[in-house]
Amino acid sequence: MLLKIFVQTALWLGAMALPLFLGAGRWDWPEGWAFIAIFGIGSAVFVAWLLPRDPALLASRMDVSARADQPWWDKLFLFGFILFWFVWLAFMAADAQRWHWSRVPLWLEIVGGLLVIAGFSATVPVFAANSFAAPVVEVQTERQQRVIDTGPYALVRHPMYAASALYLTGLPLMFGSWYGLIGTAAFLIGVSIRALGEERKLARELPGYAAYMTRVRWRLLPYVF
Repeated sequence: MLLKIFVQTALWLGAMALPLFLGAGRWDWPEGWAFIAIFGIGSAVFVAWLLPRDPALLASRMDVSARADQPWWDKLFLFGFILFWFVWLAFMAADAQRWHWSRVPLWLEIVGGLLVIAGFSATVPVFAANSFAAPVVEVQTERQQRVIDTGPYALVRHPMYAASALYLTGLPLMFGSWYGLIGTAAFLIGVSIRALGEERKLARELPGYAAYMTRVRWRLLPYVF
């Protein structure tokens, strides 16, 4: 598993670096390398933490292939999400370094970097509470999936999506692209729609989830949504 994780992470980092630095038109872009470093170090820390604690969850997180139980709309969502992710990275890099449409002060770029780190860190309590936090929408009957209502799941029904709001907002600021925030809005609308579809499937197929929805009212942000 370690070899697979290493190769997959290296390929993912390389796949993100390519549009970033090609979009920027330069390889000596500090903000771009800072993001690659944050992602690389964060991935290594997660692997070191999850491998002895919950190897089944780690294996699930590393597997983004289509599942038999995965709805067609989720397969389409993931394809679109990944495609848009790479286009977004290239656009923000070009905006900040090639076209110079945006002017973001250095202190706000630092705040953006901290938001990215905070977003990744916020997934730790999610993984600690939920061993079934797969990257696809499915009911893991082979692992006897059950409703999780502890930790961050006692506050909102989709804490992973809530955490993503932090780093999706932080990235454009970190890169220095105001226009990148348009992509942030698109991503957040997308995950909100996905949350609705996910809830319909879980309420229908996972015993106890419908009752959980009545106990925890909010999906991503208390008193808002």
